[in-house]
Amino acid sequence: MKILIVEDNASLAGNLVDYCELLGHQVDYAGSGKQCLSLLEQDQFDVIVLDVIVLDVMLPGIDGYETCRRLRAELLCPTPVIFLTAKVELTHKLEGFRAGGDDYLTKPFDIEELFCRIEVLALRGSRRDLGQLKFGELCLDTEQGCLTRQDQTIRLNKIQTKILQYLISQAPSVVSRHQLESEIWGEELPDSDALKTHIYQLRRMIDKPFDHPCLETVHGRGYRLRGTEGL
Repeated sequence: MKILIVEDNASLAGNLVDYCELLGHQVDYAGSGKQCLSLLEQDQFDVIVLDVIVLDVMLPGIDGYETCRRLRAELLCPTPVIFLTAKVELTHKLEGFRAGGDDYLTKPFDIEELFCRIEVLALRGSRRDLGQLKFGELCLDTEQGCLTRQDQTIRLNKIQTKILQYLISQAPSVVSRHQLESEIWGEELPDSDALKTHIYQLRRMIDKPFDHPCLETVHGRGYRLRGTEGL
């Protein structure tokens, strides 16, 4: 197997690397979420042959949850991810799965149990839902540029797809206008009404035909997607 270990505790990381290599497996190592993303973006790094990512949650800078979200949404990395963390509450476990994780092991743990879970994930194989982002009733296929809501398929252009991709990746948090514009257009920002026009068009497409809206303007703050809870 080929395993990527992302852990900022050098002692623990060293033990994990030594154990996996002792069993004859190839191991790569990253000490932070940023380093992990940079490694996987390199042309010479073959994500296809990567079997499992062991990802610590409490990383410096970008935490494990956000790292996993970016792996799935931006890099379309299909490799199974197992989270390692001292956080034992159910809310934290659910956050890990919603971020794109496949398994969750709390610290302290037995290294034999961890490796058993790694083997199970490797046998399960790569995820097949990459390119699809889900929130509430919305299912966005970023590859095909289409959105499904209540079994209705809605075709989107590239800008609309990018807007929804970012909003879903951050949902249900509020995303500011500046964040959206930077995510979509980078440093080459459009005229002041461009984003407003795209948001208006999106509302007509994904909200108007349905009983309740999903795309909400939070005055003075930005935009967010709402689920169906409480409706």
